[in-house]
Amino acid sequence: MIDFALETERTEGLPPLQAVRKACLLRFRPILMTTFAALLGAVPLIFGTAVGSELRRPLGITIVGGLLVSQILTLFTTPVRYLALESLAGKRKSHVKDLEFANS
Repeated sequence: MIDFALETERTEGLPPLQAVRKACLLRFRPILMTTFAALLGAVPLIFGTAVGSELRRPLGITIVGGLLVSQILTLFTTPVRYLALESLAGKRKSHVKDLEFANS
């Protein structure tokens, strides 16, 4: 998602907010599909009834829970962190420009 945002900023000249929004829209489906493919692979561990399935059930629950939590964190916190770091970088760039102006 961040790679797409950076590429969009560079090629199309969009500000960080618009670039990360466009990246989120482009990458939402592939991220979701990958996560659900892994999640559906763990479903048989949860609902299995074969001998020894009681030992595999906690693993399936952990996999599904971890994938759901990581999906939420990826989709919601990654753009926020990107914008926060871009904001800090922008402040630092303006501070450096101010120092260069003062020294000249």
